[in-house]
Parts: sequence; C-alpha cells; structure tokens
Amino acid sequence: MNRIDLVVLDIAGTTVEEHGLVYKALADTVIAAGGSAQDVGDWMGADKYEAISAMLGKSEVDAEFRDFHERLAKYYAETPPTPIPGVPEALAQLRSNGVKVALTTGFDRPVVDGLLDVLGWREGVLDAVVCVDDVRAGRPAPYMIHRAMELTGVRDVRRVLTAGDTTRDLQAGTNAGAAFVVGVLSGSQTAEELGTVRHTHLLKSVAEIPSLVEGVAEIPSPVEGVAEIPSLVEGGGVA
Repeated sequence: MNRIDLVVLDIAGTTVEEHGLVYKALADTVIAAGGSAQDVGDWMGADKYEAISAMLGKSEVDAEFRDFHERLAKYYAETPPTPIPGVPEALAQLRSNGVKVALTTGFDRPVVDGLLDVLGWREGVLDAVVCVDDVRAGRPAPYMIHRAMELTGVRDVRRVLTAGDTTRDLQAGTNAGAAFVVGVLSGSQTAEELGTVRHTHLLKSVAEIPSLVEGVAEIPSPVEGVAEIPSLVEGGGVA
C-alpha cells in the first residue's frame, strides 16, 4: 500500500520549462504601465493578478492583467514551453503505482488550458489541475493543495507530498500540513534561497520524486491528544 496517495506539483519551473517567460511578461507588463519591475522576483509562484496589483500599487488592474495575458501568449508562441526532462516519465510512474498527481499554479485557468494543450497533458496524464482563480487565495495560502485533495478524494494530509521550485511553493505545502514538502532545483531559485523556509527535502528535479515516494516506509504520526502536547513542547518536538 502506498504511503503517499497524492503528489501535488507546481507548473512553471517545476514540471514545465518555460524559460522564465512568465516573469518576463510580468515585468514587461508592469514597466509598460509605468511601474518598476525591480521586485518581480519576490512574486515567484504567486497569483499574477495580485503581483501586478502590488507592483503597480493599485487594486484594479484588469487592463494590465489582459496585457500580461497577451504578452505571455506571444512569448509562448515564439518559444513554446516544454516538459522538464524526466517529468513525463515521473508522472506516468507515480500514477502507475497508484499515486494520484495534481498540478497547482499561480496562473489562471485560461493560461493553464493553453499550456496543457501545448504540452499534450490532458487525458491520462493528470488527476487534477487547480488554478489560482479556483480558490480564495493563492500561495502561500494552502487552498490550492487542499482543493487538489478534494478533487482526488485524498483526505489525509499525511499522505500528501507537495513539490515546487519557489519559497512560496514550500510555504504553501507547509501551511497545508503536507507530510513531505519538497523543493526542486529545476527553477530559478537556488538551494540556499529555498533553504530559507521550512521543507523536508531538496531534489534536483521532479524526476527524483518516484524514488522518494517508493522509499517512504511510514507516514508521520499525528499528536494523539491534548495530553501529549506538553511533552512534545518540552522535548523540542514542536518547532
């Protein structure tokens, strides 16, 4: 019996090589609107509408968001995204072993639908795809991960592994209570940057996740009751 029932993965930089074009589109959009894109790196893995709003310092950015969509579509047409090497095989191996696979993303649904069409990731590849506009808040909130659990029928966070290439991905996994929160080095953030937030593993890429899942001997045990909490605190078991 698999100890991990669900693997939840980010898209850009984690499962898909899109050459940093989403952040180029984001920066170009903000600059065209008269803002500064100096802090664009702070918004890796975040809701793109929220990122544009914050960098421009205004709440309503519908026109700018449409501009972002148009720029990203143009950039993707010129340089199509591709799967990160080893990822398609990893997804297939996980699913053949009975592990469900979901994608979560800071992109909205129209962008993701186009991306999945380009990749050919539709029938028989994924069990669920959750976009930022499917939930109340994007990363680092845990809602996309919990929504992926709902869609796949997985109820125990101790049987969930999350993985991503940004600190926001790791924070979302931790906030969701996932048993395994994995950082991957296939994106733009370094091991040192990912290491600044809580995680359980750092791997080169998603291609290594099937081996990690197969090597899981047991899932963490929850606190059984209130009586255990003082001893956990005194023993340093709670961080």
